[in-house]
Amino acid sequence: MSGALRHSAGRTVALALIATASTVAALLLPAVLGHTLDLLLARRGGDASRWVLLCAGLVCVPALLDALDELLTATTAARTTAWLRHRALRHVLAAGPRATARIPVGDLVTRLVGNAAHAGTAPASLAGTVAAFAGPVGGIVALALIDPWLAVAFLAGAPVLALLLRSFARASADSLTGYQRLQGELAGRLVEAMGGARTIAAAGTADRERARILEPLPGLARHGHRMWKVQGRATAQAATLVPLLQIAVLAVAGLELSRGRLSVGDLLAASRYAVLAAGVGALVGHLNALVHGRTAARRLAEVHSLTPTPYGARHLPPGDGTLRLRGVSAARGGRQVLHDVDLTVPGGTTLAVVGRSGTGKSVLAAVAGRLADPDAGEVTLDGVALRDLGHEELRREVGYAFERPALLGGTIGGTIAFGSFTPGPALLTAAARAACAHDFVRRLPDGYDTPCAAAPLSGGETQRLGLARAFAHAGRLIVLDDATSSLDTVTELKVAEALLHDVAARTRIIVAHRPSTAARADRVAWLDAGRIRAVGPHDELWRLPEYRAVFDE
Repeated sequence: MSGALRHSAGRTVALALIATASTVAALLLPAVLGHTLDLLLARRGGDASRWVLLCAGLVCVPALLDALDELLTATTAARTTAWLRHRALRHVLAAGPRATARIPVGDLVTRLVGNAAHAGTAPASLAGTVAAFAGPVGGIVALALIDPWLAVAFLAGAPVLALLLRSFARASADSLTGYQRLQGELAGRLVEAMGGARTIAAAGTADRERARILEPLPGLARHGHRMWKVQGRATAQAATLVPLLQIAVLAVAGLELSRGRLSVGDLLAASRYAVLAAGVGALVGHLNALVHGRTAARRLAEVHSLTPTPYGARHLPPGDGTLRLRGVSAARGGRQVLHDVDLTVPGGTTLAVVGRSGTGKSVLAAVAGRLADPDAGEVTLDGVALRDLGHEELRREVGYAFERPALLGGTIGGTIAFGSFTPGPALLTAAARAACAHDFVRRLPDGYDTPCAAAPLSGGETQRLGLARAFAHAGRLIVLDDATSSLDTVTELKVAEALLHDVAARTRIIVAHRPSTAARADRVAWLDAGRIRAVGPHDELWRLPEYRAVFDE
């Protein structure tokens, strides 16, 4: 919240000044009305005419200021929300894949969309709260100036008002924290279900999944009802207390009028100032907005606390792309996935990584190109630790293709070009040919300019686009994490041949599930329970029954 206030400091000050000016006009109006009434009752119409015009001005000015306040409030909230979202998104992207390991995707979306919007209203709410406090304080001061006993009568109930506001803020914060947490949980479950929609449909478990997604709903309803009860109770208590305070002020003012110490105009002004001094209703609304903003800001702060991936500043020396893993260990979900892995991939060679499900193949692939850091050990490329490389250098020299690539970039051509640098048209087309994607891309309505949303693609075609993107940005090392699993045998063979002869990458790591894929590699790393069981040519390992059993899953 402090960052949002600093970002919108100028606008917040302007809002506070506008709201304060409107409050000052509202505070002047009762005194001017009272004086004008006294002049009219004294039959001094000539003098009263100027005061009537002043009253009209004091009525019109707040209306204009309020209109300006509404406009500035909306633009300030929009600008602050956009700033908060950009800042939170930078933290998510800087943390990389680890962000979703700590906060589910749906919950992240809720924080960046809904919570950021609530937190974005904080500067305007703070300015409004300051002005809202100015009204009651000014009203009490004005009552004291008319007659000190009027202020004393009102202040007799002030401690009760203060306790009411404090209780409201505390109870609202507790309810909002639970409400927003359950909102994020609900969104996370929904995103999971959308990602597995085909599985749910095939299993016929739609009703069970609907119940699982909506399981947090009763808790959400309880927190929501509690919020409304807290606000309703505060409003009801204020509605009971405020009239009593106003009656007390008017009773004292009437008594003073009967004694000749106040005029009729003073009585009118006192009645108006009693209303301003008891403006707790406006305070409840502004405090409610502040509590919403603060609670949402706390959830955004958890996003900001995601640890960004640190990068160095070193550059790679000339080399052949030799990759080394020394004593690499990694844990996921409290389970040790890789155990003290030592592995060398000579430059210019292809290494296939095989193993049963859950043996750590994808974790090894992620560690090899620093999509994740190991918990222990070191990974080097041409003698330089990956953690010491600059971000641009690392992503330019290490490329990836995945089992389920995301089609980013807007168009088919933009998807292939998406990366640390933009390849030229010739390189883009060559990469598509190497990935066996060029022919089906040409058949699309607009070829490479076809929007991704308008291109119905099969799983294999999507994988080929992911491969083309990796080929177009190939550096010293390319990692294919099960990136050919949806390709038919003939297409996979063509892609494998292109990877050896037409792609610039010097060193290749392929997570393999087919014997044919492993057979085309120079060497195979056989993972078993997170450890390297053997490294060697596929033909030699194939003699082992346990190795052959890996491909029977």
